[in-house]
Amino acid sequence: MKRHAQLQDLSREHHGALKLARAARHAAESGAADQLATQARRVAQTFAAKLDPHFRVEEQGILPLLTQAGEHALVQRTQDEHAELRRLVAALSRPDSATLSRFAELLAAHVRFEERELFEAAQDKMPFG
Repeated sequence: MKRHAQLQDLSREHHGALKLARAARHAAESGAADQLATQARRVAQTFAAKLDPHFRVEEQGILPLLTQAGEHALVQRTQDEHAELRRLVAALSRPDSATLSRFAELLAAHVRFEERELFEAAQDKMPFG
């Protein structure tokens, strides 16, 4: 299915998020302190530059549309996962394997959720034009 124009950039950004999740998972699995520290810094930088702005676009544009359409469960899950990802990134100021692994796992699952459920529901509610 072709994405609505308003969702195309967000959907493209998911590729970078999946790459970040994969790299974080590998660093977490290595258990090497230097890899953990390097990847934790990369996660924090990428989150601030790309992921958090991506989340804000969703929170200010897509979620109000879905709330108005009665999609409360999708909206709540999105908000909860965004909050948890933000919390995990903040916790990475003191990097450890478990936190980095949880971040990687949740980010990958969140991208899949958005692509398969959230964006599909949003697309159904968006006027084409």
